[in-house]
Amino acid sequence: MKQNILILVMSLFAVNAMAEIVGFDQDQIGAPPAGWICGVTGRGSPKWTIEADSTAPSKPNVLKQSGSGTFPWCAKKGVAISDGFVEVKFKPMQGSEDRAGGAMWRWKDGDNYYVARANALENNVSLYHTTRGGRQTIKYVDAPVQVDQWHTLHVEFTGKRIKVSLDGKQYIDIEDAHIVGAGSVGVWTKADSITAFDDFSWGGN
Repeated sequence: MKQNILILVMSLFAVNAMAEIVGFDQDQIGAPPAGWICGVTGRGSPKWTIEADSTAPSKPNVLKQSGSGTFPWCAKKGVAISDGFVEVKFKPMQGSEDRAGGAMWRWKDGDNYYVARANALENNVSLYHTTRGGRQTIKYVDAPVQVDQWHTLHVEFTGKRIKVSLDGKQYIDIEDAHIVGAGSVGVWTKADSITAFDDFSWGGN
């Protein structure tokens, strides 16, 4: 029993020790964030830029997606983790088709990754795997998501186990094995969503 507790504490310490956070406050306004790669799954013209936002959880800047595309994404370069967590604060602002903000992990490229997202038009949280450019739903759960309000999306992933929380409440706890191995982490939107992101953090191995 004591040995199991020790292993759990050590594993949690290892993840926290590797945790990193990006607040986008040192990046150039109007430009994409340094050290990230941005694009779209499918078609479209996404626009990922650093913008000033007086409501930012950590002022003064945010990362904003103001273009449109099937599934716009922005991934952190130089990250490769298999098990750990990813968390981001996001503010859904506008969008007639969608008002979504998401977090990606085990990102191999623009066509292969996991994503959890919250949608202010549908008031739900959902989990998907994107494989060979096709997005497949794993689970939907109803959840309150307000427009023009900051929310926190948090995902923990270890082996097949995936847990998704919004604003401190867990909505999804499920096993899925579509995407395995190490990959990067990042943020995601859908369609014409205009969404701001801040305080992006991750950790693991």
